[in-house]
Amino acid sequence: MPMAPVSCRTCGAAVLVRKSSWNQTSVQWNASASAQCAERQDADRIAGHHRRPFLACSALRESIEAAVAAGDLAIVDGL
Repeated sequence: MPMAPVSCRTCGAAVLVRKSSWNQTSVQWNASASAQCAERQDADRIAGHHRRPFLACSALRESIEAAVAAGDLAIVDGL
């Protein structure tokens, strides 16, 4: 199953998502989404010159869960 677009309901950042199971989600960020995400910008500002991997955005996680609940994003294990 290919990745599907999901937009954050908080900031509007559009990413590609594949939900393999309830416990596994793959998210592909592009430059535009990275620049638009407030949580990602906050993490970068806090890290300063010591850049660390950005692990999660709570608003995007909620948007992905809402997309699954609405039937807009399928869970591969659930097919």
